[in-house]
Amino acid sequence: MPKLKVDGIEVEVPAGATVLQACEAAGKEIPRFCYHERLSIAGNCRMCLVEVKPGPPKPQASCALPAADNQEVFTSTPMVKSAREGVLEFLLINHPLDCPICDQGGECDLQDETLAYGKGHSRYSENKRAVTEKYMGPIVKTVMTRCIHCTRCVRFAEEVAGVEEIGAIYRGENMQITSYLEKAVTSELSGNVVDLCPVGALTAKPYAFEARPWELKKTLAIDVTDGVGTNIRIDSRGRQVLRVLPRINEDVNEEWAHDKTRHHVDGLVRRRLDRPFVRNKRGKLEEATWEAAFAAIRKVDAGASVAAIAGDLLDCETMYAAKALLAAMGSSLIESRQTGMDYDVTNLASVAFNSTIAGVEEADAILLVGTNLRWEAPLVNTRVRKAIKRGARVFAIGPETDLTYKVEWLGNDLALLGKLPAQAAEAIDAAKKPLLILGPGALKGGHGAALALAKGFQRPATESDAAWNGFNVLHIAAARMGALMLGFAQKGGIADIAAAKPKLAFFLGADEVDFTAFTDSFKVYVGHHGDAGAHAADVILPAAAYSEKPGTWVNIEGRVQRGDRAVFPPGDAREDWTILRALSEVLGHKLQFDTHDQLRAAMAAEVPALGQEGLVRFDWAPPKLSAKASGPMSYPVKDFYLTNAICRASPTMQRCSAELVHGESYAEAAE
Repeated sequence: MPKLKVDGIEVEVPAGATVLQACEAAGKEIPRFCYHERLSIAGNCRMCLVEVKPGPPKPQASCALPAADNQEVFTSTPMVKSAREGVLEFLLINHPLDCPICDQGGECDLQDETLAYGKGHSRYSENKRAVTEKYMGPIVKTVMTRCIHCTRCVRFAEEVAGVEEIGAIYRGENMQITSYLEKAVTSELSGNVVDLCPVGALTAKPYAFEARPWELKKTLAIDVTDGVGTNIRIDSRGRQVLRVLPRINEDVNEEWAHDKTRHHVDGLVRRRLDRPFVRNKRGKLEEATWEAAFAAIRKVDAGASVAAIAGDLLDCETMYAAKALLAAMGSSLIESRQTGMDYDVTNLASVAFNSTIAGVEEADAILLVGTNLRWEAPLVNTRVRKAIKRGARVFAIGPETDLTYKVEWLGNDLALLGKLPAQAAEAIDAAKKPLLILGPGALKGGHGAALALAKGFQRPATESDAAWNGFNVLHIAAARMGALMLGFAQKGGIADIAAAKPKLAFFLGADEVDFTAFTDSFKVYVGHHGDAGAHAADVILPAAAYSEKPGTWVNIEGRVQRGDRAVFPPGDAREDWTILRALSEVLGHKLQFDTHDQLRAAMAAEVPALGQEGLVRFDWAPPKLSAKASGPMSYPVKDFYLTNAICRASPTMQRCSAELVHGESYAEAAE
């Protein structure tokens, strides 16, 4: 480990570290535009110049210079100060004076560093260069005259997203960053280039001219558009969410978020249910008061014939309140797997992502079964790409699709699990940390088939490594793991609920259910959007979306996470648990909590793991189903951008679907 001095401070850094990293270890801030911790080193902006001895008598780029023993680094000498001023003066030669109309204003690296390290004036008086705008799709807005050619977007597209559709053309001062043939970038991670761009060249198109950062209230929350549990920050003004940005969490999402996470927010104010509705004798839904809606439910002589089905976006508190209400009414008919899956849940480790999300990077042989990882969990897909860079081989069983990396496809038959082809079996047997990801395409009939392989993905602890469990189940619903921890599962799945023919059925934000199986039930929809569940309901009770209530969610690996309320629900809508609490009193089965804190305490008393944030480790036992499953699989996610009610209400997600999934073309206004 090299030892060196930075401005007289002695530091020791790991082998292979750069001078820039050594400076940061010493507590010195080094300005940069092109360098990024998660991308390869480009060394082309020259903003990170420092003076190094021994070495040539000139400033050197610290991001590309390896740290070495006995180096002396100086970060604030007159030579360094003059060099940084010169770099900024050159960068600003062609950069337009757009700050008053630029969406990056207030969060712009170029603004901040010009203020801190710039000269304050320019000696350049010639005309500035102008660059035509490029088209990058419905997510990314371009003003390429502002571009300083840091190439962060190019490196992200190639190295992280795996979609090499952004690059540089021409040379010297004529260089331009553009997408391939100026078509929409087809990556589901494209919105991250907006965060990476240190100037205003790439900004968020749906958020253009909406707000300044100092106007926004910032709320910490958890993303519910997939099962990964991306840590996000919700930025709101008044009663409207204006944007969502990722927060850094190395164990979950690093600092990335996919486009659905970022840009579904315009769906939060469209197609909203903001008052109760009751279906009249003519079969039409008509507006009603809360009292009238509750009275209509009370008229149903259900007794204990009551069921509750939880949707994909639901928080644990709402599910616990529903479970408590049904238990008070004498029913245990609760389910969360809306689409008919019925895998074994007697042991939660057999349905969890046991290696953890970050652990995927350590795998040296990966088998994907029934999963289109790119659409079902894009941020797990990026981890697989990192594992490949470390030498992992990837095999897959399922319909062939583009996962952005090399995959050895074995076929589309679950029977292959019982006897893997030789090349896959040998690689997995030889691997120190083999990994199985069992996706939703295989869960219906293939979970039991994975039994034959479950033990093959276990490795005992050694002197150098801890014990390894590479058996992973991938859920695509944010509510799924929390629901399973709360017992929202019947032995035969939702088919058991339908077979019981409940007289009263609560659909808690559940829009993916086959409602024809519940034609004889009185259907109560508790949700926030006028989607399929509301169309089928006899009574609609308007609830809060995830951004409008505090809640607990559990991600695929069993990590308990909590989000706060960013805004209040619209109109007469209320938080889900308060609706169930009020209804319980009308039904004569009063729930024993009056505040959210009391509800959370009661939930933690029943399921202690939900009482505090952090990773829950489940004791391992393989799934107890038949190992004879066979036949072809299909992927349940047919359209990445329209997987839930909020996204289907979002104009941005609708346009992404039309353009990026279905190939429709959009002309810009000038065309």
